[in-house]
Amino acid sequence: MSNSNAPGAILRRTFAALSFLAAGTAFAQSTLLNVSYDVSRELYKEINPAFVAAWKKQGGADITVNQSHGGSSKQAGSVIGGLEADVITMNQSPDIDILVERGGLVAANWRKQFPHDATPYTTTTVFLVRKGNPKNIKDWDDLVKPGYQVIVPNPKTSGNGRYTYIAAWGFALDKTGSEAGAKDFVTRLFANVPVLDGGGRGATTTFTQRDVGDVLVTFENEAILIAQELGSSKFDIVYPSLSIEAAAPVAVVQKVAAKRGTEKVAKAYLDFLYTPAGQEIIAKHDFRPRDPAVLKKHAAKYPNIRTFTVEQKLGGWAAVQKAHFADGALYDQIVARK
Repeated sequence: MSNSNAPGAILRRTFAALSFLAAGTAFAQSTLLNVSYDVSRELYKEINPAFVAAWKKQGGADITVNQSHGGSSKQAGSVIGGLEADVITMNQSPDIDILVERGGLVAANWRKQFPHDATPYTTTTVFLVRKGNPKNIKDWDDLVKPGYQVIVPNPKTSGNGRYTYIAAWGFALDKTGSEAGAKDFVTRLFANVPVLDGGGRGATTTFTQRDVGDVLVTFENEAILIAQELGSSKFDIVYPSLSIEAAAPVAVVQKVAAKRGTEKVAKAYLDFLYTPAGQEIIAKHDFRPRDPAVLKKHAAKYPNIRTFTVEQKLGGWAAVQKAHFADGALYDQIVARK
């Protein structure tokens, strides 16, 4: 009968335990999950292998970066529901703030952990119209005309749709000088929306493949991508007189990263977005990079457009969430009248 307390047996158990822990650590650090929004798929398909190569070059272990995409707010809800994201890369800060508020998944000071309030790039909201612009759509005013169909993703589930709503509201505030005037304008705009897709890519499909609508209101990078992939002979891009600056925030999901042992590589992944190499990839995919030199190099592809931020015109995201997108708030009132 063997003695389980013999020195040899103890050593074997200790070695087995250490081997298990080492294997667990290696497994924990072999994958990284980036949960992101709908129209950033192509960007991260190129960011990921570039980061993996840079990580290995500086002595890091082999790593596989996986990505998940959908409507921004829906994606945030998935993380709250248990999807184990190591990093989250959204298009609006409320979808990261909610991870702070619900379960402390993200650090409260996440904006201070990376440059530019943790936003490595921006974009803006533009109009994509059918070739030749048959409805002569030039500005937001045209989107409220009777008989026009406007394709917009759902602001309740999509940051893309939320930015459209805010851009229209800001334009109407300037035009009418009042909140009541803005509400009336945006109500008329959403009365012209025949379907509300869950995310920006779904709205793109509705407009480009189902041929529904006269205009798709979407992010600049998505509009450029559509024109490139489907041919400039089919669509034109129209820049309105005023639009929104949409800064895309990023954060480490610290609670998950700590559990999985990926904190170091998760931070390095988001740091990579700010490097010249990362910023070049960002520009290649038609987002507006933060690096001044990279932005200047690609300036020809970014027409000048007058923009405002949520903070400048609407008092910040917390105020917008409460006044416009909380249950029963202004957006719900507007769509209830359709």
